[in-house]
Amino acid sequence: MCEANAYLFENGREELLLEQVDKVIPQQGEIILENIFGQRKIVKAKIKEMALVDHKIILEKI
Repeated sequence: MCEANAYLFENGREELLLEQVDKVIPQQGEIILENIFGQRKIVKAKIKEMALVDHKIILEKI
């Protein structure tokens, strides 16, 4: 599978935000995340790093 877990980088740590993410939609200063279970999270953040081989998306608050 090609899903990744999304983490929020804050205070020098990565905290799990959403598992099994299959859509990442940047939109007007926000990132919309959707996973394979239909869960959706909207975060005021920017993409810090995407390590797709490691199935990892790291976001940073703006």
